[in-house]
Amino acid sequence: MAFAAVVPALIQQFEQIVGQHNIIIDEEKRYNYSHDETEDYSFLPDVVLKPGSTEEISAIMKLCNAHTIPVTPRGGGTGLSGGALPINKGVVISMERFNKIINIDELNLQATVEPGVITEVFQNAVKEKGLFYPPDPASRGTCFIGGNIAENSGGPKAVKYGVTRDYVLNMEVVLPTGDVIWTGANVLKNSTGYNLTQLMCGSEGTLGIITKIVFKLRGFPQKSVLLLMPFITNEEACKAIAEIFRAGVSPSGMEFFEREAAMKTIDYCEKIYAAKVTTTFPENMDAYLLCELDGNDEEVLMRDAERVMNVVEQFQCGEILFAETAAQKEELWKIRKNISPAVNAYSLCKSDDVVVPRANLPKLISGIKEIGKRYGFNSVCYGHLGDGNLHVNIMKEQMTEENWTTQVPEGIGEIFKLTVSLGGTLSGEHGIGIAKKPYMNIAMSEANLVVMRGIKKAFDPNGILNPGKIF
Repeated sequence: MAFAAVVPALIQQFEQIVGQHNIIIDEEKRYNYSHDETEDYSFLPDVVLKPGSTEEISAIMKLCNAHTIPVTPRGGGTGLSGGALPINKGVVISMERFNKIINIDELNLQATVEPGVITEVFQNAVKEKGLFYPPDPASRGTCFIGGNIAENSGGPKAVKYGVTRDYVLNMEVVLPTGDVIWTGANVLKNSTGYNLTQLMCGSEGTLGIITKIVFKLRGFPQKSVLLLMPFITNEEACKAIAEIFRAGVSPSGMEFFEREAAMKTIDYCEKIYAAKVTTTFPENMDAYLLCELDGNDEEVLMRDAERVMNVVEQFQCGEILFAETAAQKEELWKIRKNISPAVNAYSLCKSDDVVVPRANLPKLISGIKEIGKRYGFNSVCYGHLGDGNLHVNIMKEQMTEENWTTQVPEGIGEIFKLTVSLGGTLSGEHGIGIAKKPYMNIAMSEANLVVMRGIKKAFDPNGILNPGKIF
């Protein structure tokens, strides 16, 4: 599709909509909106707009739709699939001014929030009222809640509590035409027409721009137990996960990481936080599980912890660390949540987050390592294995540019084929964006893609909103 250029006359009209202080034309400042956390991709937009109201976004979209100008909505810039990159230049709409928690309804356990609110800020605000918003992405300290919806983010607590879409009741959305709709109603049950609310979750900013969200909340669990369990091999750790669930335990977190991930992250954390990591990771263990149990009854939690330990003793497991203090729990979670930035600080990476049924995890991880040997790359694996979601960071290290751009993409294709053959799919929470777009036909039939393209056409007749993503 051919898009029109952003000409000076349009810049003047944008200024009238958002004000002179909320438009960025300077090239150096525009660069900050040209990239996210996806490899080293960078696409410079023609202009960046920072609207402050639904009405302003509506006016921008009407103008861009009339002139066929591509528009890319952007949140906190923490994405790992290139979903918010302006690959066709045009306009970037930054949601940074949409940063208000409008209301926390304690009686109905609901909250109305703007999409530019940082996830951790929202979590802390509801926690002060004894309430709980569980989705917990590793980037929660910087990512925007709207971006979480766009990618249907999960995080460690998804294994027990579900992902972002499980907490969205209703949304105000500006369509690519400039029309404004609410996708549902502020109710717990709704069987009135198509479920547009769920359709928007995970749509990667291709169907509309979210301007308000109504979330449902839970009561905050008052107690937690955290176990660090080392294993001789990755496969043994993966086998243990399925057995823990078979034993009837429901962890609030079940995280996996390899020894290499732990060592790189410890070095990274000691430099970033200028504090010595006190947790000991046995040298003869290749894999670790971080198992969290939460609730309000300490006796129940301790019984469940004992059941977990009894299960893992059936496998090649080392000495289990029981985190007894808040500081020790915090340190373990700090290590887990800093794996991605630590690995990326060490080497340029291609990051994928495949997902399979839990029982197939041993075959998946051993297969990934075998593919790496065939294609000549080293990978660091970690992730939310309690729900089958494995993050695979392929590191460039000393690889030649030619092999990085030719062999590695072929190897990634093999990883995706393996994943699909094991009953899985391409992404659990990072989305497709541009990074995984070439591989969509591995997971989706042409009939699937035709339906998706039809949905996109219905929402966005001129194809201007976040074009070039997903398919």
